[in-house]
Amino acid sequence: MVFPDKHIGFSESLLGLGSLVLDSLSTPKSIDSLWQELKRAQQQDHLFVTHNFENLVLAVDVLFAIGLLTMNTSGLLQKESSSKIEKMIVTQ
Repeated sequence: MVFPDKHIGFSESLLGLGSLVLDSLSTPKSIDSLWQELKRAQQQDHLFVTHNFENLVLAVDVLFAIGLLTMNTSGLLQKESSSKIEKMIVTQ
């Protein structure tokens, strides 16, 4: 379910959901705020598939694991800065 494959479309995968999470984080947000936005998008039929809260948490975990998300001092989720991401890519 993490990666799309022959039987799992990108929109059903955690990476696909993670891309939605990153798009929603123009400003730092709590996991509850992200969940409310996801539910609203699902109710308005803006998404191809329905995800549950567990999938959201797993997608956030994947984004943390690959270094695209951090938590600020207020406990809100935020995108990692572009310069840090570029530095991670160059050093690997």
